Amino acid sequence: MTELPDRFRELWDEIAPVGRDADSGGYLRYALTAPELRLRAWFREQADARGMPVAQDGNGNLFAWWGDPDAGGAVLTGSHFDSVPHGGAYDGPLGIVSAWLAVDELRAAGVTPTRPLVVAAFVEEEGARFGVPCLGSRLLTGQITPERAGALRDASGVSFAEALGDRPAGADPALLGRLAAFVELHVEQGRALVDRDAPVAVANAIWPHGRWRFDVTGEGNHAGTTRMTDRRDPMLTYAFTVLAANKEARLRDAHATVGRVTVEPNATNAIPSRVTGWLDARAAEPETLAGLVEAVRAKATERARRDGTEVRVTEESATPLVAFDGGLADRLAGLLAAPVLPTGAGHDAGVLAAHVPTAMLFVRNPTGVSHSPAESATDADCAAGVAALARVLTELTQAARLDGGWA
Repeated sequence: MTELPDRFRELWDEIAPVGRDADSGGYLRYALTAPELRLRAWFREQADARGMPVAQDGNGNLFAWWGDPDAGGAVLTGSHFDSVPHGGAYDGPLGIVSAWLAVDELRAAGVTPTRPLVVAAFVEEEGARFGVPCLGSRLLTGQITPERAGALRDASGVSFAEALGDRPAGADPALLGRLAAFVELHVEQGRALVDRDAPVAVANAIWPHGRWRFDVTGEGNHAGTTRMTDRRDPMLTYAFTVLAANKEARLRDAHATVGRVTVEPNATNAIPSRVTGWLDARAAEPETLAGLVEAVRAKATERARRDGTEVRVTEESATPLVAFDGGLADRLAGLLAAPVLPTGAGHDAGVLAAHVPTAMLFVRNPTGVSHSPAESATDADCAAGVAALARVLTELTQAARLDGGWA
């Protein structure tokens, strides 16, 4: 039989070209656009090849079932296909490819799950098209209303409902009630496993994090005829806000990033009339995160007063501290003899954790870089991740649930 690293490479190569930008080498796989739709069709092909019927919920999430879809106690695994702009290959798709290979490993070993095993592909995890991360899992769990989600629009003005082809259905407590556990495998988005010289880890927590939009308005005017003392330039307020976010995050040992900005009218010889920037903020504790965002808001407001501009801050998404199911995480760490890590990155697992016992597996990223074409993983480490996931799924699909939790 072909070795697992080779089987991983063979399946991985089927999707690797889809959505790759020839110039940057990164991926443009926005939710419900042509590249991501191709991958969703590939998902169905893989499910069909394994005799696993696929159901799409009313929110755009795909679920392939091994076992009775109406039975309870199902074990869910999978991830997402969509990318950030010019993102890396492994963020999301690794969890789905690994899930299919793990199913193959179980079958090759003659394992017949005593509870259903489900492979999922969640929609719009990155939020790169419609602005809200983990949109599919938030809809499924009721963390966002169908009305708000359906009205979200991309840069071209297309709404999520239009892209989906219907108004999203929203929360599905019946489906959630049939799930006994969710395990998401993901490439590590940092260097912890490189430092530990380990191919696989178990996650125990996700830092609280969120996105805040800063709308700064001023007075558009001519760059060559408007005196400096007469200007109400929102770019000055915006620039100060970015520097303030960097400073306040460093003071708190937190993370603050402004990686997206729009400018109106966006002309070289015109003073802007409006600048909009998005703050991504994360911290180990909720109190630290709240203090960071409030400090940036206060400094932006004070600077706007001095610049003669106005600033409005809107929270677009917020995720609290997620502590994964302790019994489940401990069980997996012991089973795999793997290190246990927290992460500052958000995932669908973090959304589902409030409703389903949830754990994550990380696969080593030798560059430590993510959301970039430099994101990487070796075939050997990916195969180790598949083997770990297969072992976990074997354990969980054969296990009894004890005392209301995983023992």
